[in-house]
Amino acid sequence: MILTQDIFTQTFLYRYMEFNNSKIRRQDRTLDRQRAFEILKEGEYGILSMQAEDGNGAYGIPLSYVWDRGNSIYIHCAPVGRKLDCIDRCHNVSFCVVGRTKVIPDHFTTAYESIVLRCTAHRSLHEAERMSALSLFLSKYCPNDKIVGLKYAEKSFTRTEIIRLDIEEVSGKTKNVF
Repeated sequence: MILTQDIFTQTFLYRYMEFNNSKIRRQDRTLDRQRAFEILKEGEYGILSMQAEDGNGAYGIPLSYVWDRGNSIYIHCAPVGRKLDCIDRCHNVSFCVVGRTKVIPDHFTTAYESIVLRCTAHRSLHEAERMSALSLFLSKYCPNDKIVGLKYAEKSFTRTEIIRLDIEEVSGKTKNVF
């Protein structure tokens, strides 16, 4: 039997990260596993939330990301900055991706879907992994300009930090009135 990419990916995911909606208060609004991973694959950006670098409070920032179709996502940034200071202080982070939303004014509500990932952040990755992540970014965000993008990535490589977020747990919630 030949495994398709989707079956392989789902099998791989089930082994290395936990899909867990048990902590969602409104169990009638849990998002199914398949849609959760579609949102992870298709999402344009996510919000990275970290403990503040001084240990008091939190810091969250919207970022572009790519999923490696395994148990990691990658983000990129400058080699210095606040998010890196926060990650150096505490590697445990959260990443949220919002799927479809629609305000429904006459019902005083919003239809939505979102996923929250509990992750461990890693930086100072090997050059090959960093370049592979940049290639994933180009495939996702600039598929028609990948060759030019790779040249640009090589030229700016020393000015770019790549952070890998290893996904430990995924949960998803929806209010489905689409």
